Amino acid sequence: MNVEELENWFKNIELPKAPILLFPGTEIADVDKFLETHFLALRTNPDSKSNVPVWYRLKAFKLLIESNL
Repeated sequence: MNVEELENWFKNIELPKAPILLFPGTEIADVDKFLETHFLALRTNPDSKSNVPVWYRLKAFKLLIESNL
């Protein structure tokens, strides 16, 4: 899945209400801001090694939503 596909997936679903515990110690307090900042980093430089955690968090969030939280 590339950046555009993942971004479109998030745009076409009903986003859960915050706060969301993504991982122990990682809480999403503002879902819109979380997505905005993560996709900004990926659009700027999707193949950067520094964006590996960004991809990981977005994919984990997608899986969490798909599993109905």
